[in-house]
Amino acid sequence: MSYGFQSPAEPAGHSSLAEVAYEAIRDRLLTLDIRPGDPLNDEALARKLGFGRTPVREALKRLEVDRLVVTYPRRGTFATKVDITDLAYISEIRAQLEPLAASRAARVATPAMRAELAQVMKDVEAFDVAGAGVVEMLHCDARVHRGIYRAAGNPHLEDTLIRYDNLATRIWCLVIDQLPGLAGHLHEHFDLLQAVIDGDEALAADLARSHVNGFEVAVRSALFAA
Repeated sequence: MSYGFQSPAEPAGHSSLAEVAYEAIRDRLLTLDIRPGDPLNDEALARKLGFGRTPVREALKRLEVDRLVVTYPRRGTFATKVDITDLAYISEIRAQLEPLAASRAARVATPAMRAELAQVMKDVEAFDVAGAGVVEMLHCDARVHRGIYRAAGNPHLEDTLIRYDNLATRIWCLVIDQLPGLAGHLHEHFDLLQAVIDGDEALAADLARSHVNGFEVAVRSALFAA
């Protein structure tokens, strides 16, 4: 999501380049293609992505706010480490905010947003889990969550949930090869999306809470089995 700020002195397309750079680096961080603790050199990233250094630097600033990178004076910028002890903290916050977003979306979503969520349901149903890579799977999962966050109509809640969902995704990617039933993980979104579309606030909240709790249990089980 773009924050939408652009200086009058910035050239046309500047913000969009920063947005593309942000999304490209973010996806590499989320999927652990950039490993936790790896150094991030803005010049090297700019060459790899085919951008100038300015949009990459702006992307790194946003990613630091997202807690996906950290900058140390005189040392440089690094991908943040994935500490599994953070799972409980992240889940504690998401268990409160995900139901809030789902119930609010069920209450205030516009007809256009409900139609968009119905299309997301169809796309998830048609998604080929067995043939998909990690990035495609994460994008499919993210479409569900981002759609509900957006439908809730509260940009502050949306921004907060996106950040915590990203942090949870990095933990998920640590154990994704050990998680059974990924098709079930994606398809359990059906009932949640339907509850939001139908305007059933209580059911939407309950299903969102159950999803967060189930995620934590599945990750912990995979870690203990490793």
